[in-house]
Amino acid sequence: MKMQQRRFVRGILFAAAFVFGAVPMAASAAQQYTFALLLSTLNNPYFVAMKNSAQAEADRLGVKLLVLDANNNSTTQANQVRTAIARKVDMLLINPTSATAMSPAVQEANRAGVPVIFLDRRTNKGKALDFFASDNVDAGSTACNFIAKHLGGKGDIAILLGVPGASATNERTRGCDEALKAHPGIKVVAKQTANFNRQQGLDVMRNILIAHPTGLKAVFAENDEMALGAIQALHAANRAADVAVVSIDGTPDGLAAVKKGDITLDVAQQPALMSKLGVMAGYQYLHSGVPFVAVPLQLHTSGK
Repeated sequence: MKMQQRRFVRGILFAAAFVFGAVPMAASAAQQYTFALLLSTLNNPYFVAMKNSAQAEADRLGVKLLVLDANNNSTTQANQVRTAIARKVDMLLINPTSATAMSPAVQEANRAGVPVIFLDRRTNKGKALDFFASDNVDAGSTACNFIAKHLGGKGDIAILLGVPGASATNERTRGCDEALKAHPGIKVVAKQTANFNRQQGLDVMRNILIAHPTGLKAVFAENDEMALGAIQALHAANRAADVAVVSIDGTPDGLAAVKKGDITLDVAQQPALMSKLGVMAGYQYLHSGVPFVAVPLQLHTSGK
């Protein structure tokens, strides 16, 4: 197995039609495969959408899907990988909790000869057939370039970071940092983790507002859940009208907040499409190989 290089596209997902047409409608009983879908958490609408889409596609193809929730614990997820290997699953679809901590488990799967496909995140080591994700570096760059332009190149901002060690966190942060180098008038006055969690987003944002009662002009939250928590804190402090919130994910709750004007920009990552293509690619590989398909970003703005 050889790790595919990611090739990301913006706009129409023209290659998807090729894959959709290439996969049979269902496997016969003799061909039924068992896939394990290992998600970092199901306490987040983003990953629930990923699970539901994967299940629907597995049902369509006649694939048995085992769904495993790591609850953001790398030890739990590593044990789940070992259990799935012991159960002799045909394919592992992994959304890793941590790029580093989950590397040994992926390498174990490689040694056991169980194919791996990464969804949304990846590990630093270990081989995978494919990696279905939007470009998280580009998403972070898009978000922070938007903030800089929205503020006219000058102003104080806060950044809410995701789960430490997750590739999505690392890449979204890197994209933002690189973008802000071109905007010296933007000052990051707070940069704290809220673990992709709504309640923690609320708590961290509340503390940031206490430390910076005036002057804050924008918040970049690395996912919708943290953004929604931050919005609660901003409303409670009567600051929602003058602080722009920019997020990444495009969950139903996030897009509803865009429509209300609470989120100024949401960079949508399309988790349902990622997992659907992951199941399809896994099924296709077991027949004849996996074509790579990138998942494009979509931008949703309130115009606020």
